[in-house]
Amino acid sequence: MLVHSSGLSKVKDSVTEKIFLGNEPNAELIAILTVYFVQGILGLARLAISFFLKDELMLTPVQVSALLGIVFLPWMVKPLFGFISDGFPIFGYRRRPYLVLSGILGAASWVSLATIVHTSWAATVAIALSSLSVALSDVIVDSLVVERARTESQAQAGSLQSLCWGASAIGALITAYFSGVLLEHFTTHTVFWITALFPLIVSVVAWLIAESPVSKDAQESNHLKFIKIKHQVGQLREVFTQRAIWLPTAFIFIWQATPSAESAFFYFSTNELHFQPEFLGRVQLVTSFASLAGVWIFQRFLKSIPFRVIFRWSIILSATLGMTTLLLVTHANRSLGIDDHWFSLSDSLILSVMGKIAFMPVMVLAARLCPSGVEATLFALIMSVFNLGGTVSRGFEALIMHWLGITATNFDLLWLLVVIANVSTLLPLLFLHWLPNAEEQTQTPILQPASANNREQPFSPDLMPELILREPESKAVE
Repeated sequence: MLVHSSGLSKVKDSVTEKIFLGNEPNAELIAILTVYFVQGILGLARLAISFFLKDELMLTPVQVSALLGIVFLPWMVKPLFGFISDGFPIFGYRRRPYLVLSGILGAASWVSLATIVHTSWAATVAIALSSLSVALSDVIVDSLVVERARTESQAQAGSLQSLCWGASAIGALITAYFSGVLLEHFTTHTVFWITALFPLIVSVVAWLIAESPVSKDAQESNHLKFIKIKHQVGQLREVFTQRAIWLPTAFIFIWQATPSAESAFFYFSTNELHFQPEFLGRVQLVTSFASLAGVWIFQRFLKSIPFRVIFRWSIILSATLGMTTLLLVTHANRSLGIDDHWFSLSDSLILSVMGKIAFMPVMVLAARLCPSGVEATLFALIMSVFNLGGTVSRGFEALIMHWLGITATNFDLLWLLVVIANVSTLLPLLFLHWLPNAEEQTQTPILQPASANNREQPFSPDLMPELILREPESKAVE
């Protein structure tokens, strides 16, 4: 009996160490990982949305690009969700009820897409609500991770964030291929119905969160809340007046705001090249694995390289390799004896690896800019600026497509859009001097707000906040 118990104990210890990276697998951890997993698995409906907008609502590439820019708006105000959750408990709880609400909101948005959405405006509202649902749950679960990470030992540092990222990545990988396969056999509405089930899982596991109610005596008065928020806003204003903060943030915005050709290329792939959903799902699977490879390459070989160097070369290589899309757009690949499908797969694989390598320094830089005292809020604000850049990019894409006359069937000047998009990605090279130089990069942190009196902590890229990995996709990883 003792031998049996000893064996079970060893198995448990092994699972804790190898699968959960040393974190005790209790009910709350399972709930947190489930929320991240659901965020990844919601990609199941990504292709369904694209085909729904294109084939059922008959939207043009210009309209789709503009719509996708609008629905990312909730990701630009994530700090607001944190303020609301912290300052206005529901029935005395700051986390659990908001997770429940986010799950219900997400399920309702997908059900509406499956049933009552028949216009572009209704689709915009429904998809925006789905985006709001994920952004809200993201803020809440990130706060839980931060609270847990504070108790990690030095040996465990970064393990919880890595575990959460792994759960999200597994969900994304599982659905990457099946998002296309399902559309081969079912309608988009059926896929929306299936997707609606997953946010409800968030509402269920929210009850596993170990949270004590805030006592009435502990709840701050509205006046004190206002003073606290005013003080924090003052700290942020003080920080953002520093060139060491706002110049790199402006660089991130410019880097993200250059136009892409994503919406137009989807129409070209389906209407001109006649790629089927199953194949597009296969492309998503390949690009998902390629993105993981890009993360590994960065962490293994590149994370110690100065920001300016890695941004310079990633921008140049991404723009150069991006021009290979011209071969597919002009059908030159056929003259070379390369099938459209194989060319698209290999091109997507290479560009995804490069895109993720280019994207990873943004995470490092954003985390690196945040001084103690306002790190969580400032990080969220920097990433809101990043997402704003993505919306501006969509707007530029829509304007250029309208100017070039690109429609669902006219791709005569798609090559020019590809050239403009790739050449414009070189624009940030003019502003590389806005980034910290090699000496400034080694200073930890770059600066402290004058009102903060916190002991400096050494920075490591392995300790980057996990939330950025679940932001809406940047054009760098398309």
